[in-house]
Amino acid sequence: MNHFTIFASKNDTDDIEDKLSDILAKSFTIEKNDNEYLLKSRGLFNKYRCTINILTEDTNPDYFAKNIPGMMGFYNSIPFKDEQLKEQVMIQISVLNTVVAIEMDKEMTDDHMQQFIKLLASIGGIGFLSDGTLLDQNGMVIVYPNGESGPSVFRPHACTRKIHAHEMTSAQGEARKNRTIAFLMDKEIPYASSLPQLPPVENLQFKSQEDIARRAVALLIVIQFACDVAQRGDIEESREFFTNMLRTYGVHEFLTEHEKFFLEAQHPGAQEAVNISWQYEAYWTLIWALGLVEELNFPDDVCDCEYAIQVVSRCETFEQFYGQTVLRSKEDIVDEADKIYRLHWACVDSRINGQEAPLALNESVVMERRRGLFWMIGYQGEEWDTISMDT
Repeated sequence: MNHFTIFASKNDTDDIEDKLSDILAKSFTIEKNDNEYLLKSRGLFNKYRCTINILTEDTNPDYFAKNIPGMMGFYNSIPFKDEQLKEQVMIQISVLNTVVAIEMDKEMTDDHMQQFIKLLASIGGIGFLSDGTLLDQNGMVIVYPNGESGPSVFRPHACTRKIHAHEMTSAQGEARKNRTIAFLMDKEIPYASSLPQLPPVENLQFKSQEDIARRAVALLIVIQFACDVAQRGDIEESREFFTNMLRTYGVHEFLTEHEKFFLEAQHPGAQEAVNISWQYEAYWTLIWALGLVEELNFPDDVCDCEYAIQVVSRCETFEQFYGQTVLRSKEDIVDEADKIYRLHWACVDSRINGQEAPLALNESVVMERRRGLFWMIGYQGEEWDTISMDT
């Protein structure tokens, strides 16, 4: 191994040069060139050269914009045995703003490594080995690349500068945002670093499992009526049939006011029928959250409408339908909301620039998924028909 990297959250780096001198000057001569330090071993034999670069968010913003999300993606992909530790690591990475990158021209010896661990301890932060092993500031392993926890009792640390910069946000939200950006980078989908993060889980007003289930059934029924309208079916017969279904499942009150007006209109509009029919995609997120869909696939195509109908139609009562649901974790739901939010930005950015959406993203699918996910998390208290689609 000839690389070792120290990541830290620091208000400034003015003291790092003194720390380098205090710890490494006995073994190396040190020459400075801006934020790069060239170290040469003092011994007559086994000559070594070492380069140390210091990067900060202020001096190298592009590095942090690219590499911090990449680092988040790397550790997010590791199968941590301890999920709480994973969350702590993600939070720590999200507030890093300083890098001390060390490169030797030969393999590091144990003696060199001990000196670099002393430097890590004096700077604070975490140490990154080339195989992905993560060390705490005392050189103890936090996590191995296979997900096994090390002996470190790790707690994240953020400097006051980073804390104040996130006063209107949160470390949790920043970690989530960076995980999404890592996902987008992996797929080479454009993203906007300036797009705000979503609030932490505890600050959102989640819908209950039963509310989601009743809303899902009510929505599916009104979608079926809308499909009949769009296909110029017998409106009165369809209206009577689906109104009876709403009563059978006891979900009429879970229609929006707009949907009630559409259902009761003497001449429901064809375009409105098409718009409501697209909400199959919003409904899909609801039954995903209820554990009835295994995963939300990449939104480049419409959902499986036949299956979407069957999950309700095979049940004779709401209670039977509700009994087969298992609500996903709030964290999983917000993660998907964050992802669809940023995918929506990519769709809009492509459209306004006259380009095809990346990876054939379907903007209509994306928008309706956003409606369902943002409604479930209670984002800004918005109602179903008025979910903001700003990016």
